[in-house]
Amino acid sequence: MRYDVRLSIIYEYPRAAETGRHLLCLTPPNLPGEQTVIASRLKIDPRPDERLERRDFFQNPIAEVAFYEPLERSEFLMLARIERHVRLKPQDVSPPLERFEAEIAGYASVEPEAPHHFLAPSPRAPADPLIAQWAADLAAGKNSVYEIAVAIGEAIYEQMAYDPEATNVDTPASVAFEAKRGVCQDFSHIMIVALRSLRIPAAYVSGFLRTIPPEGAERLEGADAMHAWVRIWCGREMGWVEYDPTNALNVGTDHIVIARGRDYDDVAPVRGVMRMAGEQRTEQGVDVIPLD
Repeated sequence: MRYDVRLSIIYEYPRAAETGRHLLCLTPPNLPGEQTVIASRLKIDPRPDERLERRDFFQNPIAEVAFYEPLERSEFLMLARIERHVRLKPQDVSPPLERFEAEIAGYASVEPEAPHHFLAPSPRAPADPLIAQWAADLAAGKNSVYEIAVAIGEAIYEQMAYDPEATNVDTPASVAFEAKRGVCQDFSHIMIVALRSLRIPAAYVSGFLRTIPPEGAERLEGADAMHAWVRIWCGREMGWVEYDPTNALNVGTDHIVIARGRDYDDVAPVRGVMRMAGEQRTEQGVDVIPLD
């Protein structure tokens, strides 16, 4: 499935920001067997005084930019044409939980894809006793790691209400879990905390989800949004599997990957500092247009 993707993030400052430095995690990567980036471009307005393109530890494309002159507005615009490859529903060949620890211990590598990086608590996915007990109850009686992961994802879908007004980008997973409300970021962090409490490696994935308008309605320009889901290591034979707890489904051709990390902090679209006074206003627009 091929898509044209457009992401615009605009910042406006009531008082001119004097200087700033940002890390931009906005450009989709080539992922062999998963997605091919046919073309992509990251436009920045105004033009930064410094710009460095690199990859982070997890091999996500990163642009590091700096502004020296005062600015009242900045825009980051990403344009890409992407082919997302068909992935069949995974066949469950993952081991039972009691044999899983030994399988992880036998993974003798610390490459970016190694499961060891995704076992420990991280800043946005700290250990939580309530989530851990909830996960343990769901795991009881399950025959495999993958079966446990799906059970946790389905429970989030069934027990949590999607409510964009209930949380914000800084809401801890524990708060969203207790409120039983949140958005894709919250659901992904809860699933990650739950899986790691069982010693199952779990990663955070940021990207886009193709949205299909109701029958008879036109697709609204800019109405799509960024999305988040979870990546689970299910053993040497099965490898990494991606699951979307917001929609209770295995990730497929409607999901487009931007970045992968331990949690949202590793893959935030825009990170950095500005020397300024007062609050800033942010506007975001996303278009995911299918071409096939």
